[in-house]
Amino acid sequence: MGDELPSTKTDVGLAAKLFRGFGDRTRLGILAALAGGELRVTDLVARLGGSQSTVSGHLACLRDCGLVVGRAEGRQMFYRIALPEVIEVLRSAELLLAETGYGVELCANYDGESVS
Repeated sequence: MGDELPSTKTDVGLAAKLFRGFGDRTRLGILAALAGGELRVTDLVARLGGSQSTVSGHLACLRDCGLVVGRAEGRQMFYRIALPEVIEVLRSAELLLAETGYGVELCANYDGESVS
């Protein structure tokens, strides 16, 4: 992709769609958990809480977008992050939050969920 940022409406729209995937607390939690390696739905439910159907639905979304892939082993499905770039985005977000986190926490535009 190089050093260029999205420049056209289509590119920016597609990037916004991608970041909406990262913008959901459950999907972001799934990606963060999978950054450590393969996990099953039951493992993710234990780590994140919520219901199995909710976690499965978010995994399906991430899979459909190409961010997560599944591997069947017997009757179990193990999920992992599909591309190393996904982990790079998560790491970049951590670095950015280390620099701007307090500002993000105080931002009135992002008051939908509290930060814990």
